[in-house]
Amino acid sequence: MAMKIRLARGGSKKRPFYRIVAADSRMARDGRFIEKLGTYNPLLPKDSEERVKMDLDAIKAWLAKGAQPTDRVARMLEAAGVLEKKTRSNPNKAVPGKKAQERAEEKAAKAAEAAAAPAEE
Repeated sequence: MAMKIRLARGGSKKRPFYRIVAADSRMARDGRFIEKLGTYNPLLPKDSEERVKMDLDAIKAWLAKGAQPTDRVARMLEAAGVLEKKTRSNPNKAVPGKKAQERAEEKAAKAAEAAAAPAEE
Protein backbone atom coordinates (compact mmCIF):
# COMPACT_ATOMS: atom_id res chain seq x y z
CA MET A 1 0.00 0.00 0.00
CA ALA A 2 1.48 3.37 -1.09
CA MET A 3 1.13 5.75 1.85
CA LYS A 4 1.11 9.53 1.63
CA ILE A 5 1.20 12.24 4.24
CA ARG A 6 -0.96 14.91 2.67
CA LEU A 7 -3.53 17.65 3.17
CA ALA A 8 -7.28 16.90 3.26
CA ARG A 9 -9.40 19.99 2.71
CA GLY A 10 -12.18 20.98 5.04
CA GLY A 11 -13.90 24.24 5.81
CA SER A 12 -16.55 26.09 3.87
CA LYS A 13 -16.38 27.78 0.51
CA LYS A 14 -13.56 30.35 0.37
CA ARG A 15 -12.60 29.52 3.99
CA PRO A 16 -10.11 26.65 3.62
CA PHE A 17 -8.97 24.53 6.52
CA TYR A 18 -6.77 21.47 6.07
CA ARG A 19 -6.08 18.34 8.08
CA ILE A 20 -2.65 16.75 7.72
CA VAL A 21 -3.39 13.04 7.33
CA ALA A 22 -1.73 9.73 6.56
CA ALA A 23 -3.72 8.11 3.76
CA ASP A 24 -3.49 5.52 1.04
CA SER A 25 -2.45 7.35 -2.13
CA ARG A 26 -5.33 5.75 -4.05
CA MET A 27 -7.99 7.34 -1.84
CA ALA A 28 -9.69 10.63 -2.67
CA ARG A 29 -8.20 13.86 -1.38
CA ASP A 30 -10.91 14.36 1.24
CA GLY A 31 -11.77 10.69 1.50
CA ARG A 32 -10.75 7.89 3.79
CA PHE A 33 -7.56 8.33 5.78
CA ILE A 34 -5.77 6.22 8.36
CA GLU A 35 -4.64 8.78 10.91
CA LYS A 36 -4.97 12.51 11.51
CA LEU A 37 -1.50 13.98 12.09
CA GLY A 38 -2.22 17.70 12.39
CA THR A 39 -3.96 20.77 11.02
CA TYR A 40 -3.14 23.70 8.73
CA ASN A 41 -5.11 26.94 8.62
CA PRO A 42 -3.85 29.16 5.74
CA LEU A 43 -6.08 32.07 6.80
CA LEU A 44 -4.01 32.76 9.92
CA PRO A 45 -0.90 34.97 9.73
CA LYS A 46 2.36 33.23 8.87
CA ASP A 47 3.92 33.94 12.25
CA SER A 48 0.99 32.44 14.18
CA GLU A 49 1.64 29.23 16.11
CA GLU A 50 -1.92 28.09 15.36
CA ARG A 51 -1.33 28.12 11.57
CA VAL A 52 0.35 24.70 11.45
CA LYS A 53 -0.04 22.12 14.21
CA MET A 54 1.56 18.71 13.78
CA ASP A 55 2.07 15.59 15.87
CA LEU A 56 5.77 15.26 15.02
CA ASP A 57 6.21 11.89 16.74
CA ALA A 58 3.39 10.34 14.68
CA ILE A 59 4.74 11.91 11.48
CA LYS A 60 8.23 10.54 12.16
CA ALA A 61 6.71 7.10 12.74
CA TRP A 62 4.87 7.24 9.40
CA LEU A 63 8.02 8.42 7.60
CA ALA A 64 9.90 5.49 9.14
CA LYS A 65 7.21 3.15 7.76
CA GLY A 66 7.81 4.54 4.27
CA ALA A 67 5.08 7.16 3.89
CA GLN A 68 5.92 9.89 1.38
CA PRO A 69 4.97 13.51 2.17
CA THR A 70 3.48 15.65 -0.58
CA ASP A 71 5.36 18.78 -1.66
CA ARG A 72 3.39 21.17 0.56
CA VAL A 73 3.59 18.90 3.62
CA ALA A 74 7.32 18.37 2.97
CA ARG A 75 7.82 22.15 3.12
CA MET A 76 6.00 22.27 6.46
CA LEU A 77 8.14 19.42 7.78
CA GLU A 78 11.31 21.18 6.60
CA ALA A 79 10.24 24.31 8.49
CA ALA A 80 9.62 22.18 11.60
CA GLY A 81 13.05 20.56 11.26
CA VAL A 82 11.80 16.99 10.67
CA LEU A 83 13.13 16.73 7.09
CA GLU A 84 16.33 18.18 5.68
CA LYS A 85 15.86 20.99 3.18
CA LYS A 86 15.88 20.01 -0.48
CA THR A 87 17.59 22.24 -2.99
CA ARG A 88 15.02 23.41 -5.47
CA SER A 89 16.04 24.92 -8.76
CA ASN A 90 13.68 26.54 -11.22
CA PRO A 91 15.85 28.87 -13.28
CA ASN A 92 12.94 29.86 -15.55
CA LYS A 93 10.87 31.19 -12.64
CA ALA A 94 12.75 34.49 -12.51
CA VAL A 95 12.75 35.03 -16.29
CA PRO A 96 10.04 37.50 -17.36
CA GLY A 97 7.54 36.55 -20.07
CA LYS A 98 7.83 37.52 -23.75
CA LYS A 99 5.75 40.69 -23.46
CA ALA A 100 7.72 41.91 -20.45
CA GLN A 101 11.01 41.23 -22.24
CA GLU A 102 9.77 43.21 -25.28
CA ARG A 103 8.74 46.14 -23.06
CA ALA A 104 12.15 46.08 -21.34
CA GLU A 105 13.95 46.14 -24.70
CA GLU A 106 11.81 49.08 -25.91
CA LYS A 107 12.48 50.96 -22.66
CA ALA A 108 16.22 50.32 -22.96
CA ALA A 109 16.21 51.51 -26.58
CA LYS A 110 14.36 54.73 -25.64
CA ALA A 111 16.78 55.32 -22.76
CA ALA A 112 19.75 54.86 -25.11
CA GLU A 113 18.25 57.33 -27.61
CA ALA A 114 17.55 59.86 -24.85
CA ALA A 115 21.12 59.54 -23.54
CA ALA A 116 22.59 59.93 -27.04
CA ALA A 117 20.48 63.00 -27.98
CA PRO A 118 21.73 65.40 -25.23
CA ALA A 119 25.31 64.23 -25.73
CA GLU A 120 25.23 65.25 -29.43
CA GLU A 121 23.94 68.76 -28.66
